[in-house]
Amino acid sequence: MYRIAPSILSANFARLGEEITQVLDSGADIIHFDVMDNHYVPNLTIGPLVCEAIRPLTQAMIDVHLMVEPVDRIIPDFAKAGANIISFHPEASRHIDRTIGLIKEQGCKAGLVFNPATPLSYLDHVLDKLDLILIMSVNPGFGGQTFIPEALNKLRLTRERITASSRDILLEIDGGVKVDNIAEIARAGADTFVAGSAIYGAGKESDPHRYDSIIAAMRAELAKVA
Repeated sequence: MYRIAPSILSANFARLGEEITQVLDSGADIIHFDVMDNHYVPNLTIGPLVCEAIRPLTQAMIDVHLMVEPVDRIIPDFAKAGANIISFHPEASRHIDRTIGLIKEQGCKAGLVFNPATPLSYLDHVLDKLDLILIMSVNPGFGGQTFIPEALNKLRLTRERITASSRDILLEIDGGVKVDNIAEIARAGADTFVAGSAIYGAGKESDPHRYDSIIAAMRAELAKVA
């Protein structure tokens, strides 16, 4: 099963609730919520209060990607705000196993995020505790970047690890995902696709169905994957 997860980082924040409702009505599966702290990454975005505000709008999963350092302090806040999945970067935690445990204790699914140059060896000791692995196909911090092709090889290696573990772990990709490369990304092993500007940049804002065609086009490409 393939899941499309629009990143609200690229949404119009003046009408965020409407933007979220529209992408879900157009067939999206998950809301991807990017949190940046102007410390771990060179940008500053949104926090738990925004997550809490959008939670009543949908029963869809809210996938919170924490690009913050240190990370442990803010995890309970996002859990309380309604996050379903909380993922973090290993570089942002002094004790990765403890951070995963903290996420689980808060009743959320736990994910680990790998930047383009972060080695997969972090999985050696915590794979059995993860619900999601997120492979970054751009360097984190800004939307609208170009897909880094080496991410495909990283996806293949991660998929091999997941298959060998026999565990039900989502394999997510984030960065530069578009209609013209989503099938290739799926063939490399991804099953969950974060797309920001490719979705939220589609159509005219005055059109309530502006996301229908772009999400349908992504689904059509994914349907071609054997």
